[in-house]
Amino acid sequence: MKITLLTVGKIKEKYLRDAVAEYAKRLSAYCKLEIVEVADEKTPEQRSDAVTEAILSAEAERILKHVRDDAFLITLEIGGKSLSSEEFAAKMEQLAVSGNSHVTFVIGGSLGLAKEVGNRSNFSLSFSRMTFPHQLMRVILLEQIYRGFRIIAGAPYHK
Repeated sequence: MKITLLTVGKIKEKYLRDAVAEYAKRLSAYCKLEIVEVADEKTPEQRSDAVTEAILSAEAERILKHVRDDAFLITLEIGGKSLSSEEFAAKMEQLAVSGNSHVTFVIGGSLGLAKEVGNRSNFSLSFSRMTFPHQLMRVILLEQIYRGFRIIAGAPYHK
């Protein structure tokens, strides 16, 4: 299975880059992982709704350029479906069995995702109703993908 992590913005903190590298290394036993970072837009503190929409639209254009037609697209959204780790593993296994050999996860920027990205999404996933920094969310997602593969393999990691 090929997994693409498509994210808005770069990770600035070394400890988060190290965590991403660690999970990427662990995942190499289970899948081919690709991490694609697209540029984020400067977001002024005081902005109109029109400016917010323009920012989201510009980021959406960058995101969608990297989404392959044959990819099963999972967007991370506060309003998405919440899954337990076991349910997430079952979803990943079901995707693999049903012939979806390329899964792309999208993590938006500080303002979230534009409707255009949501419209292309095959599945909207929520890790929580809380808001997390998108840089930290990358680590959390990679850990859950790794945990999911370990659950599928029957390994004890998920305890």
